[in-house]
Amino acid sequence: MLNDVITIKEHHVQAAELAFKDITENLNKKKYVIAIAGEVSSGKTTLAYLLGRMFKIKGIRSKNIDLVDFYEVPPLERRAWREKHGIDEVGVDEYDWDKIEASIQHFLKNEKATMPQVDLHTDYVDELTTDFKDVEVLIISGLYAFYCKHIDYKIFMELTYRETYESQKYTGKEVMDSFRNKILEKEHKAVQTQRHKANYYIDFNTFLNRYHL
Repeated sequence: MLNDVITIKEHHVQAAELAFKDITENLNKKKYVIAIAGEVSSGKTTLAYLLGRMFKIKGIRSKNIDLVDFYEVPPLERRAWREKHGIDEVGVDEYDWDKIEASIQHFLKNEKATMPQVDLHTDYVDELTTDFKDVEVLIISGLYAFYCKHIDYKIFMELTYRETYESQKYTGKEVMDSFRNKILEKEHKAVQTQRHKANYYIDFNTFLNRYHL
């Protein structure tokens, strides 16, 4: 997302350092795909940014993709669409998985790619053209990132439903009302189904303990 604001705190840095150490110990191929899944506002974008910076310091080119840019219905229309079609339509199927797969394939083949990018100041969906030539690591973050294909390493970020709700109120990205509350609850249940697939698990409430699930 363009114009997204991330807040980096010490616990984010510590989590990134721990995850980076484990990733680099398993970095065994030229084209490596990392998926960061987890709850809304759990710190996925922040972790992706920090990992990308650490790869750069190590001399490895990486690129970040945020799945929020790949919704089928654009931001300005999504609320009305969800209200019309009902809460049962909220979830994994709202994303354009064909575009996501195409972007991953461009990365794997060292090709140029044109991808959607949401501008949070306008809520318009712009286009970003990028060249994946010599990019060695692709970092994909999003609620349902584990649904992507060709993933080599999976990180899950935990957050309780109440923490997600409070964080959403703070960021102000969407109107917090009863309907939004139902959406968060629906997404929470769907996100949790990926938890057991993680190579690395982060829960800031358990002092960054690592679990291999």
